[in-house]
Amino acid sequence: MTDVVLDEQLAALRRRYGTRAAEQVAGRGGSGAWNDVIALQLAHRSVRKFLPEAVSEDDLCAIVAAASSAASSSNLQLWSVVAVTDRDRLARIATLAGNQPAVRDAPLLLVWVADLARAARVAEQHGKDLVNVDYVESALLGVVDAALAAQNAVLAAESLGLGTVYIGAIRNHPRDVAAELALPDHSFAVVGLVVGRPDPEVESEVKPRLGQDVVLHREQYSTEERDAGLAAYEEEISGFYRDQGLAESWAERVLGRFASPGALGSREQMREALRERGFGLD
Repeated sequence: MTDVVLDEQLAALRRRYGTRAAEQVAGRGGSGAWNDVIALQLAHRSVRKFLPEAVSEDDLCAIVAAASSAASSSNLQLWSVVAVTDRDRLARIATLAGNQPAVRDAPLLLVWVADLARAARVAEQHGKDLVNVDYVESALLGVVDAALAAQNAVLAAESLGLGTVYIGAIRNHPRDVAAELALPDHSFAVVGLVVGRPDPEVESEVKPRLGQDVVLHREQYSTEERDAGLAAYEEEISGFYRDQGLAESWAERVLGRFASPGALGSREQMREALRERGFGLD
């Protein structure tokens, strides 16, 4: 590997992990593997401001082909995607998804769906009942399939020079989103994905992630020895958040989501909404 490539790699690792964690990876000799795909993955960032130009049909077909190439448990393929470009529909979905401008102004919104409705249709055609659809495992299969497909789509979109941002708030009002998209029973929206040409006037940065000394466990999960890495990450991400004009503590974000009563808002009713959608969750 040339010095130029090594410098490119270390710079990418520093953007993704911060200086300390990146140098830990390089110091272990773990930085030797490098190619254009890994470089693209390490450069991933959320884009929330797009040019108004539409995503071409060719690009959309390529993105969905990449999504279809994701792994699927037993090849069940329990996912679908709804492509939304209608401005009025995008405005309504934006209202349901936290009034996010990225959704309202999206050139393209892809809604990834955990889809057991197709299995229900197959069962109906063969005179069978979906006796196993009410188990939590069945819902998880659909969620995992949809998530794997969506992430393949992100990588494909970015390889085409497009930007993306996931929209978890698509789950804020699952009943209303299902109605807006005419989703059948035994299906629900897992996550949205805005896709478009990034606005060059708005620079988006690579957000530092937890170091490998926190997320990588060997043989068995360990806890206490990760505390130093957590503390280092808190310091690293605080600087990033400060530069972005955001509240600085990652730990406070975690606590705000999981240790503050009522923080989930309407999503606290997710179990009931999924039951109404045909998922028993037994």
